[in-house]
Amino acid sequence: MKIIIKHFSYYVVAAMLFSTTLTSCKEDSIGEVDDIPGLGGIDWVKGPIDQWIKDSLVTPYNISAQYKWDQFEFGNITKNLVPPDEAQVVPLLSTIKKAWTNPYVEEAGKVFYNKYSPKFFILSGSNEYNSEGSITLGTAEGGRKVILYGVNLFKIKGMTGYDPGRDSSFVKDWFLHTIHHEFGHILHQTVLYPIEYKNISKSYYQGGNWINWNDADARRDGFITAYSSSAFDEDFVEMIAMMLTEGKVGFDKLVDSIPEGTSSHGVTKAQAQAALRQKEAIIVAYYKNTWKIDFYSLQKRVRTSMNKLF
Repeated sequence: MKIIIKHFSYYVVAAMLFSTTLTSCKEDSIGEVDDIPGLGGIDWVKGPIDQWIKDSLVTPYNISAQYKWDQFEFGNITKNLVPPDEAQVVPLLSTIKKAWTNPYVEEAGKVFYNKYSPKFFILSGSNEYNSEGSITLGTAEGGRKVILYGVNLFKIKGMTGYDPGRDSSFVKDWFLHTIHHEFGHILHQTVLYPIEYKNISKSYYQGGNWINWNDADARRDGFITAYSSSAFDEDFVEMIAMMLTEGKVGFDKLVDSIPEGTSSHGVTKAQAQAALRQKEAIIVAYYKNTWKIDFYSLQKRVRTSMNKLF
């Protein structure tokens, strides 16, 4: 399942030209099998990064992370991606652990987390740009494998070149939002959320047209982000991700920011706010009734950990 988390206001135009001339077919010797590079898999001398992953993720949570480059892990080999800077790997994974793993373990317990958490992270140093102008922030496959893009842009407090105003929002909206979004998918694919959720904004989902909206316009129709208007499931997990990463104060501020008047679809401010509050209530109840998790307590844990990082 491919997840496009955010739409940015700029567009990336890329052109790739391929020219292939087929003149003949020639059979060459494959040579000795032992001489084929990489046939036995990725092999390198393990160092401090690998030890950190083993001690911090593999041993306690059975989660592995791949930062050594393998283009085939990314599915579409025509994408122009680059490997992650190894200096970025531990700070990024440590941030995810502090702002996602630890809050869930503290609130729901290690058994819950180990059972449902994805087990394999793959890191790309660069972004994946899409032809229609969106950027893919993360992909998830079967709830077990998560790819994170843009690792080389990651910065938190204490790292060289860190800019609090720029980088704190970037890390929150890019990496932490992505992992909470993806985990939300794992949860609802395990136990579906209440069906009444789909009726709240049923008439206003945009499908692929979400790309033409910005978040502020989407909120006027009762969606927390533009991407949440693409489909029911995306709406559900975008709400989860925004509620957790923004915290209660930040989420309330977004709901309160909806202006007076009506949207282009005729939705009033009161109706849009009511829709978001209905969605919030269903999510809180879903976490409590299905997973025995106090969502507001989890939300506070996530925000407390994030505040220490930024």
